[in-house]
This record gives sequence, C-alpha cells and structure tokens, in this order.
Amino acid sequence: MRFGSVLLVVWLVVGAIAAGQRGDYKHLTTCSNVSTAAVTILAGPLNYFGVNPHINCSTPRPSK
Repeated sequence: MRFGSVLLVVWLVVGAIAAGQRGDYKHLTTCSNVSTAAVTILAGPLNYFGVNPHINCSTPRPSK
C-alpha cells in the first residue's frame, strides 16, 4: 500500500509541474481555466506523451 501512495504523490507532483510549465496557473478566474489546470494535474506524466487536456465549461449567471 505504501508503494501505491508514493506513486500517486509522484504522479500528482509531475502533473502539477506540467501544469506550471504550460502556464495553466496564470489565469485561474474562469471555470474553464480551473478545470483545465485540474485535469492537467490529474493527467500527470501523460502530459509529456502528448495528452493535452482542455475543458470548456460555463457557470450559470445570476438572473437580473
């Protein structure tokens, strides 16, 4: 079980580094940008093998 935990932490750290290198942390103001950064972190090392996740979403606007 300890090996799996270490592997998971390393996976997420590599994903966080990849997100930083791609500039995903610059503008975390919209749903799409936050989602893209999160998916990039979850993709981990796959980012270096051509995985390029992008999420498009929108949040509901308050009524007037």
